[in-house]
Amino acid sequence: MTHRIVFVEDDADLAELISDFLSRHEMDVVVEPRGDAALDTIAREAPDLVLLDIMLPGKDGLSICRELRPKFDGPIIMLTSLDSDMNQILGLELGANDYILKTTPPSVLVARLRAQLRNLRPAQANADAAPPKPGTRKVVFGQLAIDPISRDVTLANEKIPLSTSDFDLLWLLASHAGETLNRDILLKEMRGVSYDGLDRSIDVAISRLRKKLGDNPSEPFRIKTVRNRGYLFSLSGWE
Repeated sequence: MTHRIVFVEDDADLAELISDFLSRHEMDVVVEPRGDAALDTIAREAPDLVLLDIMLPGKDGLSICRELRPKFDGPIIMLTSLDSDMNQILGLELGANDYILKTTPPSVLVARLRAQLRNLRPAQANADAAPPKPGTRKVVFGQLAIDPISRDVTLANEKIPLSTSDFDLLWLLASHAGETLNRDILLKEMRGVSYDGLDRSIDVAISRLRKKLGDNPSEPFRIKTVRNRGYLFSLSGWE
């Protein structure tokens, strides 16, 4: 199966080199050299995965990631020469699934892209095959309301925009409020795959949910981290 990728990169020589290599591994790459045209290109091409440089003309990759994440459920990978911890943390907090340096060997790059793409089809299949059951009621926790039929989320009467996968994760956590769910359970429910000890997509999605739901990133009180066990949706953090 050939996967479609949009690669946002203004270095023409590097873009050609990486595109040629990926094309030999069943990946069809569309290169977009301008940051301010990236969102239109992604919307037009409907790729399975997006590769983003950070330093781009017109709009930087971090800004693109922030705008793209709420409306794109596929993997977003930062591919950049900027190796600072702050850039890596910021990229992941804004919704990137992985952060890869351009100095990474091409074979390792392919392996990491494949790891992300392996999770893509199960996730889409689960989203299509498991719509909310008729009659499922809206749940309310203090000022938080989640409607599984309309897939609307409101907090303090303000609508919270969530992507399909982020809504599914929130609904899963809320359906087990007060229980600790580990990464293996979350990945199996969300994507039909087991946790391999390396996949950070759940951690990234949890971070994204916390930010949208006004949680404290350093000391979460709404979606709590239970050390060495998993994540817990708090019953009492929504007043």
